Amino acid sequence: MVLAGSAACGTVENLSAGQKLDQAFDKLGKERSLSFELDLDTDAETLKALDAGAEPGEEMPDEIAELLSDARISVSVQSRKPLEKSGEKDFSAMAMKFSGPDGDLFEYRLVGDYTYLRADVDALAQATGNPMPPVDELPADAGAFKKLLGGEWIKISTKELGDTGGYVTGGQAPGDEEPPAEPTLDAKTQKKITKALRQVVAREVDFKTSGGSDGTEHIKATAPFRTLLTELFDELRPLTEELPPGAEVPTAKDLKDAPNEKVTADFTLRNGELAEVSVDLAGLAEKAEVEKFALVLRVGKGEKATAPAGATEVRIDELMGGFFGSMPDEAFGGEGLPEDTLE
Repeated sequence: MVLAGSAACGTVENLSAGQKLDQAFDKLGKERSLSFELDLDTDAETLKALDAGAEPGEEMPDEIAELLSDARISVSVQSRKPLEKSGEKDFSAMAMKFSGPDGDLFEYRLVGDYTYLRADVDALAQATGNPMPPVDELPADAGAFKKLLGGEWIKISTKELGDTGGYVTGGQAPGDEEPPAEPTLDAKTQKKITKALRQVVAREVDFKTSGGSDGTEHIKATAPFRTLLTELFDELRPLTEELPPGAEVPTAKDLKDAPNEKVTADFTLRNGELAEVSVDLAGLAEKAEVEKFALVLRVGKGEKATAPAGATEVRIDELMGGFFGSMPDEAFGGEGLPEDTLE
């Protein structure tokens, strides 16, 4: 949306491109469901080349390179209101899936009052080189974790996940004081930030439009990477006091080693609707010879997330207890876990 609004501040071609992008994003905002798929348009050999400067022993494993080159993240959301007017409580269902070359590796769905989880743990273990214990070797009290390890659907109360989330990640235990609300930007500050970003994009980003006879158009936005980042942060720096606590704005000195090659975002419109965004990152690989390295986002209408049949309801403490109870002591430095860890 920053690109769409700022294009109107530039050339005649930018104005035309900005209007088309603005209309495309406006159509997305009026939808009540949306799906998108994110992946890397590259290969394992390229990812290994990009990691050539890693310290000995810290190089990217072949398995990880293969996984990332073929991985896809798919997300869908449904709302009771148009997406542009939706708040957190308006979303009726969500789904996310992480897939590899041989199928789905992890999936979760939020439907009604429950969060549903399923994972292909064996495939994940092979891809990451971190084997998990065989299901038939787990103790009987592994319970819920045993089902998850076996690739079955489990479901957990979404409210319970919210209530215990901070405790699981090291925050307060249930029953303590409510954690403070996450810092947010007020509407006035958001407008200031958007205006500042649009001014920079209008100065530094070039837009070009090309079309086909089948209703498909491409709008390419190109800018030098380091220059764009530096000016964006320079515009944000006067607003630092209005940003949430802890938000740091990098300086030009912090960014001096960032490559300044041009990066292009290619927006594909079909009959005026946004279908795909591809960001070409090959130019940022300064030392590696890279021909194809892009981040691709594909947009769709959205599929309705449904509750999977046969899911077993579990408690979060049961799941975490099964996980830690099934891990060998070596996984925790050979000392096991303190008895009060799961209390």
